[in-house]
Amino acid sequence: MTRPRPAYELDEDPPAPVPAVLALGSNLGDRGEMLRSAVRALTTYEGVRVRALSPVVETRAVGGPEQGDYLNAVALVTTSLSPLGLLAVCQQVQSELHRSRTVRWGPRTLDIDIITFDDVVVSSRDLELPHPRAAGRAFVLLPWSRVDPEATLVTDQGAERIATLLA
Repeated sequence: MTRPRPAYELDEDPPAPVPAVLALGSNLGDRGEMLRSAVRALTTYEGVRVRALSPVVETRAVGGPEQGDYLNAVALVTTSLSPLGLLAVCQQVQSELHRSRTVRWGPRTLDIDIITFDDVVVSSRDLELPHPRAAGRAFVLLPWSRVDPEATLVTDQGAERIATLLA
């Protein structure tokens, strides 16, 4: 039996805290310290609780110009914020840590993406959930599978185990 999808707006706080998956990446500067700093910063925001953090993996850059390898991790969080509220926190953390990215899909000091938010499936100008390219990105799937081997990605096509997508 399939669980019904949540029915609330992107700017509406959920009725109770919900799970979300965040992907973090860095390929400029002290990449490891940048990821650690981002996780520490996320924990300072009311309405965001980091439940688990994946091991860090090193991956090649996908798309964009020639660039160095990334360090990537996935954070499992619980949030009482709306999807757009969580997005604002991710963007604020990037700003606080002086995110630098000069070329679209180019090298960057920090990237934080919302991969999933509860089982919300929605596409808007500001946010698409789940992340539209998550199912095909090993740099998201590999760390996610290591922190939650039973995880599934719910899309408008149904649910797929992360381990299956990774294979």
